[in-house]
Amino acid sequence: MIAVEKALDTILAPIRRLEPESVDLLDALGRVLAVDVTSDIDVAPFDNSAMDGYAVRAADVEGAEEGRPVELKVIEHVAAGKVPERAVGPGEATRIMTGAPMPSGADAVVMVEYTQGLELDGGAGGSVAIERAVRLGENVRGQGEDMRAGDVVLRAGEVVDDAAVGLLAAVGRPRVDVYGRPRVAIVSTGDELVPIGQKPGPGQIRNTNAWSLSSQVLLAGGVPVRLGVARDTEEETRKLLGRAGEFDMMLATGGVSMGDFDVVRDVLESLGTMSFWKVAMRPGAPLTYGAIEGTPFFGLPGNPTSSMVSFELFARPALRVMQGFSALERPRVSAALEEPVRKKPHRRYYLRGRLAQGPDGFTVALSGSQSSALLTSMHLANCLLVLPEGRNEFDAGETVDCMRLDAEEGTP
Repeated sequence: MIAVEKALDTILAPIRRLEPESVDLLDALGRVLAVDVTSDIDVAPFDNSAMDGYAVRAADVEGAEEGRPVELKVIEHVAAGKVPERAVGPGEATRIMTGAPMPSGADAVVMVEYTQGLELDGGAGGSVAIERAVRLGENVRGQGEDMRAGDVVLRAGEVVDDAAVGLLAAVGRPRVDVYGRPRVAIVSTGDELVPIGQKPGPGQIRNTNAWSLSSQVLLAGGVPVRLGVARDTEEETRKLLGRAGEFDMMLATGGVSMGDFDVVRDVLESLGTMSFWKVAMRPGAPLTYGAIEGTPFFGLPGNPTSSMVSFELFARPALRVMQGFSALERPRVSAALEEPVRKKPHRRYYLRGRLAQGPDGFTVALSGSQSSALLTSMHLANCLLVLPEGRNEFDAGETVDCMRLDAEEGTP
């Protein structure tokens, strides 16, 4: 039996990033860039108006104010997508819409709210009363204000968020190189398992682990592939575990304890290598880890909550390394216990809990029964209370460490 930190170090040491792949822009959302991205143009590509109003020479409207307007001749009306045909000279203005190119000669825009239009038919040939002075460059977006052609706008290793998608679109990238999504094989073991659409008979249970693990893999950015159920024989188990080399990771649930029909460890040792098979934690102590044909292999416990907690602590960080993420661990916060908690002193406990934000900080309570066979408390939990080895009693009001399940790595 090894410590949690030692187990995680052993798992992550050989894990490497997957090869990059080119994907459509929206498919890159939430993934890690594999290359620097440079701009092919200036953004904005030309000086343009940031407001609907009038393009003017700032010097012409100096001193303008309500009750003492400056009247200018309107020479043109320019909409977004159109190019000005006339330069603005002294005493002149161009009616301009947001995003339209600035006419030469003009160096500021007066918002339409501070004008009284006197032009004929909404266009040129009339005049406008300017009721507010503007500074040089006011309400003008300059060419290259956001970025210049050749600028690096996103760097390899950055996670593509919604704003990054906008940047990629602005610099003409309908496709982008990101690190690959790991394909994860999921194998359930046990004679007692039946499909989830089947009502269990005597001694049978539904194969829920395959589906909860598939969901965890998806949320971690991987691609789950359910290979089916291996019955409690070495032949059946060997048949499915022998496919590990087709995938980037393999997860098996059940068959890793000390029972007469727990054969996963023996098959792992015959097909590949085993690094460890017990971790000093609860739930999830019977965790087997090794490799088959170079593919990382996790033998997770059969109890649903044990399986999910073990995935969260060990398999998920490995999947994030494969995808190029630098932040691997969930955010942690300190919280005051709302109730006393008791545990055995020789293992680290990861208890399902419910964090709440109060006026004095976070508080946390258990989210229900801590039986590793029950999923309801896992569903209600938004954190795992991390209770260290060496103690067996934690009093109400005491501050404990909590791993947030409702927040991604790198967030507060």
